[in-house]
Amino acid sequence: RNVIEVAPLAYMRGRTLNDAFIILDESQNTTIEQMKMFLTRIGFNSKAVITGDITQIDLPRSTKSGLRHAIEVLAEVDEISFNFFHSEDVVRHPVVARIVNAYEAWEAADQKRKAELAAERKREAQEQEQK
Repeated sequence: RNVIEVAPLAYMRGRTLNDAFIILDESQNTTIEQMKMFLTRIGFNSKAVITGDITQIDLPRSTKSGLRHAIEVLAEVDEISFNFFHSEDVVRHPVVARIVNAYEAWEAADQKRKAELAAERKREAQEQEQK
């Protein structure tokens, strides 16, 4: 019996992982279907840890991350929990935390700009309709 097995997601279909500690790394790059397939492999007396960073998704824009979807779908399911890390949890060079903070601030400001632009366009369209 193997103590440690490294297996790609493609080889998980049809398996049941009993008596196992299962790690899915870089899960932000799974599709919804891949994530569901992985999660449904968990067998008796097993634990699963799924890691990923939803700010580093490499999927095409039209493909929703399986990790992002799982967070939404499974948030209220008993015996499932999520832990989120933030810039203060960075254990790399101190400048990395500042980089993360800078990106988060830029993304928040960008979302605000986009929302304001959308609201302005909506107002302009309404004004055009009234004329």
